[in-house]
Amino acid sequence: MHPDHQQLAKLLPLLPILAELGRTQHVTETAELLGVPQSTVSRALSRASAVVGTELLIRDGRGVRLTAAARTLLPYVDSALTEFQAGLDLVRHESDVVRGKISVSFQHTFGEATLPLLISAFRSRHPESGFILRQGARDACLAELASGQADLVLTAPVPAASSTVVSAALYREPLRLVVHHSHPLAGRGSVGLQDIRRDPFVALEPGYGMRSLTDALFREAGFRPRIAFESQDTHTARGLVSAGLGVSILPPGGNGPGRHVSPETGNVGWVELALESGLAYREIGLGWRRRKPGPDAEPDSVRYFRELVLQEGPQLLAGLVAARSQSA
Repeated sequence: MHPDHQQLAKLLPLLPILAELGRTQHVTETAELLGVPQSTVSRALSRASAVVGTELLIRDGRGVRLTAAARTLLPYVDSALTEFQAGLDLVRHESDVVRGKISVSFQHTFGEATLPLLISAFRSRHPESGFILRQGARDACLAELASGQADLVLTAPVPAASSTVVSAALYREPLRLVVHHSHPLAGRGSVGLQDIRRDPFVALEPGYGMRSLTDALFREAGFRPRIAFESQDTHTARGLVSAGLGVSILPPGGNGPGRHVSPETGNVGWVELALESGLAYREIGLGWRRRKPGPDAEPDSVRYFRELVLQEGPQLLAGLVAARSQSA
């Protein structure tokens, strides 16, 4: 430890006593106010003088008198204690406010890892915080935000900013064409949408974020897919593809069931292929309502969580995004 830091470490426990002594100018009164023996105050005075290297107080009858060195030092002691008390009050305030419930609406695909990672990081600092979680289609999430049921939404695409909604992007991930492992395209490195023009397509239902993204991809390609199934979640869509019932466009599946075909899985299995389109990605972001000061002001607990997600979320999720986005 640096010598100056060693001096500070010795002085820190003595600061409250020095500050009170400077105010009362009396050893006995200081001891009574702090609830300690007079001998403790006297020893603290001696130790502080020894550490500083000069006398700080001079006995004057039953009282004490500040030396010139003490008059120079004590304002800094008072300032340090005031700053520390302000920090302590802030920590206690944060600890109290994050006990409030934080309502988050999110799309199904973010419930497996994305949102749990963000909540885990927040709860590690604020273990008393509580959450109300609702999951569903993107349109349903945005409706809950608009109605005030949700404080925050996690969706893809990112919620559109408006006069009532604020939003920010967190990360981007590619979209993949998912085909049965025996599909004629399965060995290709990348494909265009024209390659699946005649294939039955497994889509998400209207109102889901992935449906709006795939609709945009097909509009760019200039044709409508032959929709064989409409699902409410990507796990079911991937399962239908794994069984050879069609192809789909989905976010990366990581190492989910069906990624690795084995005798135990029978003929079930899927392969992901890169899509040759500049629109083949989805951007995930956070949305929240614009609020005015007053009764409708954003609760502190919500603000603390939102700030963590925006400031630290991209880095917290970077490893997850990279692992999920790796090609098979």
